Amino acid sequence: MHTTIEKTILANLIHNEQYTRKVLPFIKGDYFSDRTERAVFEEIQKFVDKYNDLPNQNALEVELDSRKDLNEDDYKRVLSVVKELQKDDDVIFDWLVETTEDFCKDKAVYNAIVDGIAIIDGKDKKRGVDALPSILTDALAVGFDNRVGHDYLHDTDARYEFYHKVEEKIPFDLDFFNRITKGGLPQKTLNIALAGTGVGKSLFMCHMAANCLNQGRNVLYITLEMAEERIAERIDANLMNISIDDLHELPKQMYDDKIKSIQQRTNGQLIIKEYPTASAHSNHFRGLIKELAIKKSFKPDIIFVDYLNICASSRFKVSGNVNSYMYIKAIAEELRGLAVETNVPIMSATQTTRSGFSNSDVGLEDTSESFGLPATADLMFALISNEELEELNQIAVKQLKNRYNDPTVNKRFVIGIDRAKMKLSDVEDSEQSGLADSNQRKGADDKFIDAIFDQTDFGEQWKV
Repeated sequence: MHTTIEKTILANLIHNEQYTRKVLPFIKGDYFSDRTERAVFEEIQKFVDKYNDLPNQNALEVELDSRKDLNEDDYKRVLSVVKELQKDDDVIFDWLVETTEDFCKDKAVYNAIVDGIAIIDGKDKKRGVDALPSILTDALAVGFDNRVGHDYLHDTDARYEFYHKVEEKIPFDLDFFNRITKGGLPQKTLNIALAGTGVGKSLFMCHMAANCLNQGRNVLYITLEMAEERIAERIDANLMNISIDDLHELPKQMYDDKIKSIQQRTNGQLIIKEYPTASAHSNHFRGLIKELAIKKSFKPDIIFVDYLNICASSRFKVSGNVNSYMYIKAIAEELRGLAVETNVPIMSATQTTRSGFSNSDVGLEDTSESFGLPATADLMFALISNEELEELNQIAVKQLKNRYNDPTVNKRFVIGIDRAKMKLSDVEDSEQSGLADSNQRKGADDKFIDAIFDQTDFGEQWKV
């Protein structure tokens, strides 16, 4: 017997009450292209609605026998379908629900397209072309979210638990970043570093990925700019605490010993996945996460996307009639949606100068596309460098948006940077010199950082 998704759904609708309560409100009869299977579904739906219980196979046969739209041959085929609906105790509930949801979405879109063609061809006498947008919108909105919202007066216990729940966060190994985030990055968030070419956005993310691995976290690093091996090289240098040049000179035995040492101090995994520039979007990343779960039993605790500007959008084509502002904003929204769906923080970066783009990228011609990001990001900060800071082996950080804390406190600070070892570090508090807290009186160093930032193309737009 060949088992189809339709038969799997029908079988579980009569044998699995938890499943039926979850999915039945969202399934429609016209999702079943085979009229005999559709007839079986309709009788299941009628039975549940009337008796608030699941029908068994005998009840289904009786109800189907009373239908006036089935001839003798149809009834024989329907009985054959019913007899095939066997209970499967080994089916994975989450997989079943997810697969059913995908089935409903696919069928809804297919039916919408068929209806659209009928309207365009003039075969639908009741609806005109003005109905097309709503038909497609309704189809794309199909999903299994049956929550009707938070009942303020009745859901008080849940709300109290929420108030006292300790939020899980992924901490930094940098003191000021822990201060501004109140202990680290929460789940379901999008966090963005802004930097010009060569300032250190990839270095920042590689350092953070290395730190997360050291914490025993599962890390997924998606790169659209550099090769997988180059990202791994940077993380090697960071975790082994040696320069990239020295890394290349390491004897094989010494390299293996250092890798073994890293393995011994972490229970986490690090997966680095490369995509060609501007070729991959959130749906590709979603598919990758599912594939990693199946093939490697890997579920990420944090995701890095290096970097946002050279991702694609699942909504818009690069060649489509959409401006760069909307395009980049769409990418950010899709990434944040992925963060919510996977229940992890996503860390990404964005380019702030024209020199970061080329004609082969998304076609962005200026820096204005980044101004759409603050509405979507939970945390947004600028990484700033100049000759003076480079001589001090430091980069400056300026908060631009912060949903975790007051962005005017510790608005500006500096951190140490070792470009050879791809590492960041805290600096002595004395080196902050009043720079860190914008609520303090502005001193010379505070003005100095303002000057550095305001010299950039982006700085003028973000003065606060």
